[in-house]
Amino acid sequence: MKPVHDMGVAELAAALKSRALSSREATQALLDRIATHDQALGAFLHVDADGALARAAQADTALAAGNAGALAGVPLAHKDIYVTAGMPTTAGSKMLDGYLSPFDATVVAKLNAAGTVSLGKLNCDEFAMGSANENSAYFPAHNPWDASRVPGGSSGGSAVAVAARLVPGVTGTDTGGSIRQPASFTGITGIKPTYGVCSRYGMIAFASSLDQAGPMARSAEDCALLLSAMSGFDERDATSVQQPPQDFHAQMLAAREGASAGKPLAGLRVGLPREFFPGGLSADVNAAVRAGLAELEKLGATLVDVSLPRTELAIPVYYIIAPAEASSNLSRFDGVKFGHRAAQYDDLLDMYKKSRAEGFGPEVKRRIMIGTYVLSHGYYDAYYLQAQKLRRMIADDFQQCFTQCDLIAGPVAPTVAWKHGEGKDDPTQAYLADIFTLPGSLAGLPGMSVPVGLGAGGMPVGLQLIGNYFKEGQLLHTAHALQQATDWHLAAPSGL
Repeated sequence: MKPVHDMGVAELAAALKSRALSSREATQALLDRIATHDQALGAFLHVDADGALARAAQADTALAAGNAGALAGVPLAHKDIYVTAGMPTTAGSKMLDGYLSPFDATVVAKLNAAGTVSLGKLNCDEFAMGSANENSAYFPAHNPWDASRVPGGSSGGSAVAVAARLVPGVTGTDTGGSIRQPASFTGITGIKPTYGVCSRYGMIAFASSLDQAGPMARSAEDCALLLSAMSGFDERDATSVQQPPQDFHAQMLAAREGASAGKPLAGLRVGLPREFFPGGLSADVNAAVRAGLAELEKLGATLVDVSLPRTELAIPVYYIIAPAEASSNLSRFDGVKFGHRAAQYDDLLDMYKKSRAEGFGPEVKRRIMIGTYVLSHGYYDAYYLQAQKLRRMIADDFQQCFTQCDLIAGPVAPTVAWKHGEGKDDPTQAYLADIFTLPGSLAGLPGMSVPVGLGAGGMPVGLQLIGNYFKEGQLLHTAHALQQATDWHLAAPSGL
C-alpha cells in the first residue's frame, strides 16, 4: 500500500472504507509529516493534533459499524478564513489574533458531518486580500516546488498543504482567483463553484458579492467528492442558491452523449478567448496551456475561437467593487465587540483609530481606503456605479460566448509563480496577475485550475476551465477526462 501522504482523497477514502487503514493511523501519519515539513513551508497557522486524533477515533468507530459516509475518516484542513469552534480563527490578521468562534462555518460543519477529520487551520493572505500569501500577518507560505517563490494567494497555505502532501484535500475561498491561481502555481487542482453553490455563512467576509468557497485537492475526482459534501442550500446565507443537493462525483463520471472510451469529450466545444492569449502571456505558460488544449482535442473536444472583449476592464472593475465591499465588511472590526483593541487610547474615537491602525496590515488598509473613497459622496456615481454597470457587461460577454461553446479555456495566470518579494513595492503588479481569473469571478461563474505541465524554473502551470452557471459537473468531467489521459496532476515537488 502507498504511504498515506501519497494518497489523494478518493484513494484514502477507499482504503479507510476497506479497513486497510484506520483513520487514526492516517491522521497520525499526516500529523507527523506536518511536524517534519511545515516549519519550512508555513502552510499551517494552527495544528489541532489532539482534536484530530479524537475525531479520527470517532470516524473509525463509524467505519467499523458500516454506517459511515463517503469521506469518513479522511483528514482535511481549512483555510483560516472559516470560523471553527474549538480552533482559533484569525483570517491571517493580527486583528483577530486568538479569536475563538462559538460555532463552525457551514462549509466546515458539512464536511464534519461527512466524517472528515480536521487537522487545523491554513495560512492565508490577511482577510483573503492578496495573490501571493505574503500579506499574512504571521509569516508567508512558501511554494514547495521552490521555496524562494510564492505559492499564490489568498489560499496559499491551502495550496501548499496539498502540493507538499501534508494533507490530501483542503478548503479554500475564491474572490478574484484565490483558489485557481494558487492551484496553478503549486500544481494541484482547485474549483470555484458558481456563486451561491456553497454557503458563505461563517466565512469571514472580504467582498460579499464575490467570495465563494471551494475545494482544493490533487485531482478532479478528489475535488468532486469534497464539493459534493460542502455545497448545498443554507437558509442562514441570503446569497445561498436554493437547489437540491448535488452529487458532483456522479456528474463527473457520467458519460457524454455520443462519447466513447477513446473520445470521452466528443461533441464538447471549448472556447478560446483571444483576450486570454495576449502578446504579454509568457511563452512557457502559453506552451503548457496549448499542450493541455491539444490533449482535450485528442479526447474529442473541438476548439472554438471566441472573444471576451471587456477582459482588460475586469481589473479596474474588480479593484473598485471588491475594496468597496471590503470597506463596508471590515468596519465591524473596531476594537469594541471582538478582535484587537489598542492598549492605550484617549477616547472612543482614538480607540477606533489605534485599534484599526495596529490590527490591520498595509494591504488591508490600502483596500479599505480605496473602498471608502469610491463609495464617498461625489465619487459613488463616477466609480462604483460605473463599475457595476461594466460588471454586468462582462457577464453578458460570457453568455454571448456560451452560445458558441460549452466551456471556456485558457491560462490561469500570465506567468508561473514569482519570487518572494517581487512586486512588494508595486502592489498593482500583483493585481495585474489576476487578469484571467477576475472576469469569471465578476460574472459569478464556476471555474477551475487543472495542472498541464511545467514552465520556467520547473514551476507548475494550470489550465483554467470556466463553465456556465451550475455547470460544475461538466467542468469536473472535462478535467477528470484530461487527468485520466495524462499524469500532470501526479507530479510532486522533489525533496519532500
